Amino acid sequence: MGARYAAIEVTAWNPQSWKPRATRWFAVPNDAAFTNYPGAKTVHSPLIDLCTSRQSDAPGAYPMDSLEHVAPRVRALFDLSYTRMAVVLRDPGSRSASHVAVVESDAGQDDFVRLSVAAGDNEHNAVMSPDGRTVWFTYTDRGGRKRIGSRSAEGDHHLSDEGPAAGDDLPLIITGKPSRAVQANMVHLAPDGRRLTATAPGVFGTVFETWNSSGPLARTSARGAVLLSGCAAIVGWVGDDRVLCRTSSGAFRTMNAHTGRTAGAPVSVVGPQDGTVAEGMLVSPDGTKFIIAVHQPNAVEDPNYGYPESDFQVTPTTRGGTATDLPDAELDGKTVFLSWS
Repeated sequence: MGARYAAIEVTAWNPQSWKPRATRWFAVPNDAAFTNYPGAKTVHSPLIDLCTSRQSDAPGAYPMDSLEHVAPRVRALFDLSYTRMAVVLRDPGSRSASHVAVVESDAGQDDFVRLSVAAGDNEHNAVMSPDGRTVWFTYTDRGGRKRIGSRSAEGDHHLSDEGPAAGDDLPLIITGKPSRAVQANMVHLAPDGRRLTATAPGVFGTVFETWNSSGPLARTSARGAVLLSGCAAIVGWVGDDRVLCRTSSGAFRTMNAHTGRTAGAPVSVVGPQDGTVAEGMLVSPDGTKFIIAVHQPNAVEDPNYGYPESDFQVTPTTRGGTATDLPDAELDGKTVFLSWS
């Protein structure tokens, strides 16, 4: 991070030794929104999640900023192989316009593809399709309605309308083949692809059947809803019928996705007197481990050293196992673990 410059480093890790294997860089264009600040158009983008410290006074992109919320929406910025990243550009000549764009890995700061240039564009929530061919986003149509749209990352970048949107305050996640957008919080697709986790204001439930069109999680689209009892935040699936949650007590627990009841003993990472909280980001493919960050919930900035950094751990999803610390100088308060394969 710099005063007017940001770059995203994506690192591949060996999940046995926890040593870095490869790194890619994404230079953020000068006009890209990576923070919200007074006097500038407020932009909704997962990139702002990544670049803005949660202790900062700067406005966030979304109402909820726990790592369980942040991790899946930051993952959606990139294609499956981390070669492209979607961004939202502010228009220097307008306080109201914003446009989506694509950044290639390891390219220069000025080497990006602007996908829209119309003066009246009001585009937010830019994310990549898994195949890297299209950018999806929310936008305002000529009638003032909020919609979900997509633009090709190559060739003709014309707008394709994909369906209704629930405003700009909810992020997008792209799933399925062909691609479709789900607008909701904490979206995780089950391994068998038949159900997903999600939350949205005013919608009952935590686990739903997937649907075949793009749109927000709403009462009309929320089919087969199951409420995971006591689930304060969703970490991910540990099998086709079990979900790992952070509970209201701060412990982590596996829940039955069919009944909504607990399916295992609680896994406590921090104690009530520790003065820290633990937030989950990612579950291993076999469902036996997950990655957490332990940090102070109301940290105060030190004038010399900044905010205290998070401690990262790999923890068993069942009680009784041994956690592994991930000590590395490159892991800091802006680190988010995104995928595990």
